[in-house]
Amino acid sequence: MIRLYCRKKEKNDELCDTCKALIEYAHNRLEQCPFGEQKGTCKHCKIHCYKPEMRKQMRMIMRYIGPRMIVYAPIQVLKHFLKK
Repeated sequence: MIRLYCRKKEKNDELCDTCKALIEYAHNRLEQCPFGEQKGTCKHCKIHCYKPEMRKQMRMIMRYIGPRMIVYAPIQVLKHFLKK
């Protein structure tokens, strides 16, 4: 989602430094998540492992690219809704 946001919203051909840092941060947080592979969506999680500023950035990205995901990754969208 971050890559699509950077390309579509920010009009970058390659990931900008801010988006690269956010992807790295997200991967780091997911690796340390106590729920591991069974983790649901962050929105419904009891533990908020992102720093407030990073959560704000992710929320902004998800609000923009989330509704557009049906076009770019329809199967993942269906899996996401079934996971809830």
